[in-house]
Amino acid sequence: MTHIIARVLLTALTLLVIERFIDGITVEGLYYAIIAAIVIGLLNLVVRPVLFVLSLPITILTLGLFTFVINALIFWFAASFVEGFYVSGFMTAFVGSLIVTFVSTIGSKFLE
Repeated sequence: MTHIIARVLLTALTLLVIERFIDGITVEGLYYAIIAAIVIGLLNLVVRPVLFVLSLPITILTLGLFTFVINALIFWFAASFVEGFYVSGFMTAFVGSLIVTFVSTIGSKFLE
């Protein structure tokens, strides 16, 4: 349970940091960052496997690079659910999702 809370807090802090450096991503505070992190986690848990299976032919064709597009779409889609979390466009979502994925991957290695 503490592992899940730590990952949510890590994602929330990452959102707050990238909001400072990337124009087009807006997080209105820690509360909205935590809610956005939870929504991103839930979408990754529920929607991402479905999208991955549906896009399997194009994912194989692009040697797995289409997975980055799926991550960006989920990041952008999460912004439509959380009122205090805004992403201006697909490229902004793409860069933001790359950073969040990178930090989450590195952070989860330290949390284990």
